[in-house]
Amino acid sequence: MPHAPLPGPASHTYYSQRLRLHYVDWGNPEAPPLLLVHGGRDHCRNWDWVAEALREEYHIIAPDLRGHGDSQWMIGGSYSISEYVYDIAQLLHQTKLTPLKIVSHSLGGAISLRYAGVYPENVEKLVAIEGLGWPPDVVAKRAGRSTQERVTDWVDTLRKLSGRTPRKYPSIEEAFRRMQDENPHLSPEQARHLTIHGASQNEDGTYSWKFDNYTRANQPFGMGPDEGAELWSNITCPTLLVRGLDSWASDPEEDGRASHFQNARCVNFADAGHWVHHDQLDGFLKEVKAFLAD
Repeated sequence: MPHAPLPGPASHTYYSQRLRLHYVDWGNPEAPPLLLVHGGRDHCRNWDWVAEALREEYHIIAPDLRGHGDSQWMIGGSYSISEYVYDIAQLLHQTKLTPLKIVSHSLGGAISLRYAGVYPENVEKLVAIEGLGWPPDVVAKRAGRSTQERVTDWVDTLRKLSGRTPRKYPSIEEAFRRMQDENPHLSPEQARHLTIHGASQNEDGTYSWKFDNYTRANQPFGMGPDEGAELWSNITCPTLLVRGLDSWASDPEEDGRASHFQNARCVNFADAGHWVHHDQLDGFLKEVKAFLAD
């Protein structure tokens, strides 16, 4: 008899810096652990297609980053990479799932790469989809601004965001169309799934995205390119750097960033933008399955 379809993931809560944070667990606890970390203004359920394909082989957990999905928003604080790294460190400390493998995207990739640079003994394999941040020329241009300019830009951004209420869509269909417009590579089924899990209904019946608008603010200070490269050089596990050729991201081999890694391989996907794991799901899964199992 055919097996009954496995149920969806179970929701769980953990705490970091007094924040109530959410993650989903896809079961199979006897299997090797695998962490999936989403990107900015996204949510943990964006990994559902990847998790469905890998759940038989791995014990998968996928968190909602602070200020995203069903995790709590910051009050009186900010969203920095270091705080995100702390949240991931707390999740793995509390669940005791290290050492483990990680697949990550964009902001989640940046977080995972830094976590692996701080705790290299905890990561066995690491996939980062465009997790190296802005191209070096963009970073250099921003670094050329004075301290005063960086701080005043940050203050001005926060003031603008303080007066910005979450955008309201009259119906889930309107939010769905916005999702489609944002990424034309998505199939209608993908866009609808991401919308359903990424939006919540307001008291007046409208719908808004779940992420906190304050996550849009870039911090005026933090780790610079040299500190980031130092952490990348600490990573001891095999690392797969994934990029979509239709994305804004630059080639890490051509711009020199791949040279900071001890054991990294770069792979590019045609007909894919920033969300490679959506735009070229089958090819991405084939590459990742082989990489994780190798």
